[in-house]
Amino acid sequence: MADVALSPTEWVQDQTKQILETGTTEGVLVFGRPIVLLTVRGAKSGKLRYTPVMRVEHDGSYAVVASKGGAPEHPTWYHNIKAHPEIVLQDGTEVKEYTAREVDGAERAEWWERAVAAFSNYAEYQEKTDRTIPLFVLDPK
Repeated sequence: MADVALSPTEWVQDQTKQILETGTTEGVLVFGRPIVLLTVRGAKSGKLRYTPVMRVEHDGSYAVVASKGGAPEHPTWYHNIKAHPEIVLQDGTEVKEYTAREVDGAERAEWWERAVAAFSNYAEYQEKTDRTIPLFVLDPK
């Protein structure tokens, strides 16, 4: 891959480096839960950026939850995905291309249940903020 930027956040950098060095997301955990690694294009810079997120998978598609720990604003990568929905996702050693779409209504409710089942903190994060936490579904290309 061309010019790819690591997160400015140190613990996220450490996770990303571990995945890149070992070639797998296996064994890389956040709060004891597995993650996947996204490669997204920056909305403003156009640079590729690595973003590790919680692993929420169902029938070959993935959910990506823009929780930012329940902060009042969306994470930066939310805007990147909105601007450039073509994403590369690594799960274990498998790397594939996906197209992201923000979901709402019944589809969001179904995926939200899956996300909370995978990482229960999402429910707490939603309680902490007035915004509805965005949820993207990534479908294989």
